Amino acid sequence: MKRIFALLLCSLFFISCATKDEIVYFDNVQSLEGQQNLLEYEPIIEPNDVLRINVSSSSINEEIVAPFQMRTQGQQGGGGGNQDSSLSGYMVSPQGNIQFPVLGKIQVAGLTRTEIQEKLIKEIESYVKDPIVDVRIVNFSVTVLGEVNSPGRIQITDGRVSMPELMAMAGDISYDGKRENITIIREQNGVKSIGTIDMTETNLFSSPYFYLKQNDIVYVEPSYRAVKSAGFFTSYQGIISLGTTIISIYLLINNL
Repeated sequence: MKRIFALLLCSLFFISCATKDEIVYFDNVQSLEGQQNLLEYEPIIEPNDVLRINVSSSSINEEIVAPFQMRTQGQQGGGGGNQDSSLSGYMVSPQGNIQFPVLGKIQVAGLTRTEIQEKLIKEIESYVKDPIVDVRIVNFSVTVLGEVNSPGRIQITDGRVSMPELMAMAGDISYDGKRENITIIREQNGVKSIGTIDMTETNLFSSPYFYLKQNDIVYVEPSYRAVKSAGFFTSYQGIISLGTTIISIYLLINNL
């Protein structure tokens, strides 16, 4: 009976422990050696995005591009004067347009940043020689929930973020987080889609959800161990069951 008791204790110990496959990121990472990056990703502009567009010229005289700049930091046909100045810019209308100085209405929804830059350069070339256009998504943010060390809404400054980068910004997945089944909720053209990422496998690098889109929601669910632990010790049934088990083991040992 003593051997059985010892075996039970050992079993409980191993059940409570996590395996390497549940914790380690990028299993078999050596397989990525020499692999080309097939995900040349740029986010697609959608209605309600806020764009910051800067126009300059290779010419020394910057006054020639002044008509193509926003007159004030908080002013635009879309950015309200009471907005945070860091979020001011050209609001994309529900129809997918922005109202740009001199040029008027410009269709931008469905295009990438690079495509918008090329489009504006072609239009501005009629007025300015060798214009330079830089387009940024001001309100690019991703919401992270669940078993991460710093959940919340994360603002992305460079317009592109990968899943490993996002997890680092969120303080990494906690010990009780389920790394092999991270859920991404995405909305595009008014339609929601659900994807999953396994951070323990290298095939995440070829996933369409490797790069996040603006307004994605990322959820890291708790591991089975964390769920069982929370349910066991926070319910009176679990406490009664634990007490009964301890008493039974005590009586068993004393009767040996």
